[in-house]
Amino acid sequence: MTTTAPEAGRSPARERPGPRRRPLTLRRRESRAGLALVAPTLLVVAAVIGIPIVWTVVLAFQRVRLATLRRSGLFGEFTLSNFDRVLHTPGFAETLWTTLLYSLGGTFGSIVIGVVAALVVRRPFRGRTLVRASMLLPYVAPVVAVAFVWQVMLDPQLGIVNDWGQRFLGWDAPIPFLSQDSTALWTVIAFEAWRYFPFAFLFLLARLQAVPVDLEEAARVDGATPTQRFRHILLPQLMPVIVLLAVLRFIMTFNKFDDVYLLTGGSAGTEVVSVRVYQFLTARTDVGAAAAQAVVLAVVLIAFVAIYLRFFTARREA
Repeated sequence: MTTTAPEAGRSPARERPGPRRRPLTLRRRESRAGLALVAPTLLVVAAVIGIPIVWTVVLAFQRVRLATLRRSGLFGEFTLSNFDRVLHTPGFAETLWTTLLYSLGGTFGSIVIGVVAALVVRRPFRGRTLVRASMLLPYVAPVVAVAFVWQVMLDPQLGIVNDWGQRFLGWDAPIPFLSQDSTALWTVIAFEAWRYFPFAFLFLLARLQAVPVDLEEAARVDGATPTQRFRHILLPQLMPVIVLLAVLRFIMTFNKFDDVYLLTGGSAGTEVVSVRVYQFLTARTDVGAAAAQAVVLAVVLIAFVAIYLRFFTARREA
């Protein structure tokens, strides 16, 4: 058996090694595994949230009525007439102002009541568990039920509020709280504050439970009054939670529909933007205008929240 010697001046061919991959670290493997597990949920959430948002924006730029909704598509005839009609319809500025007042009042009231409630049940006493559980009732009860209870209580003829007012407070005549322009909006704001103060109560109570007892004991030994202890010790501890609650509650209240509609139907000066969107959709069967109104509502809300967060961030950095 003969072997062929390599030709002179030519070295045997060598295989060039390819680029070597760096081995994955444990952290990177865990990150990839976490992404793989979360990806299906993210896709579902993105579809559930993203598709309605895109569809609403598309409808806002099309002349779509309820009867022609099934025939509308993504690439129809786009127009700005919906926004022009929404912005120039009488009552738009008043509705926006009512929504802002309703949102600010409901947010402020719910946080104030939540702070007071958290301070009341902070210390142990007999029956504290029952009191804590009862404070959650307005938040967990069905909104239809509690709205009906408030309507009966405030009824001019059958309500207990007007009955007690005439008996003990000397009212000359019953007050139509939910049908009078001067009282309807404030009544709805009071309902909003009462119904959602447990949301703030839970957050604030959890933060109060984490405040070191030594701080208050030292202030009490130094002769600080309860008001001074709250102002200089508890309130600074609660401020980050209060700011977070203010943002969340403002966003939620700004988009509220069911509370106002169940109590007054948007009448007597309580028409908020969400009720106006509903009326565009049902009374006028104008889907495009209703979608445009919803887009305007979202833009206004984003602007308010951006200004608020920028102001708060600038104050914290200062």
